[in-house]
Amino acid sequence: MNEQLKQLIDELKKKAYSDNAMLWKRIALDLEKPSRQRRSVNLSRINRHTNDGETIIVPGKVLSSGELDKKITIAAWQFSKDAFAKIMKSESKAVTISDLMRQNPEGKNVRIIG
Repeated sequence: MNEQLKQLIDELKKKAYSDNAMLWKRIALDLEKPSRQRRSVNLSRINRHTNDGETIIVPGKVLSSGELDKKITIAAWQFSKDAFAKIMKSESKAVTISDLMRQNPEGKNVRIIG
């Protein structure tokens, strides 16, 4: 397993128990799965299931198929290069899970997609 991923999982678990924010425990459990079982979500699916201004988290990889026409914040373990470019083009934000955890330690108003 990737060393950065191990550190992220440990950090998520610590945050879950210290702040009693079970969202981070759920994300840690999803990221512990083997890579072939981790979620991969296309931008078209994200666009279809979100509203403007929402914050979502993908415990896996965001792929570039489809378009994004909403201004949202997307946190994920990985982004494909094309997906990242499309997110920036739509004036949305792409952040890492660690960054989102620091910005929103309680995990309020965050939805899991995937």
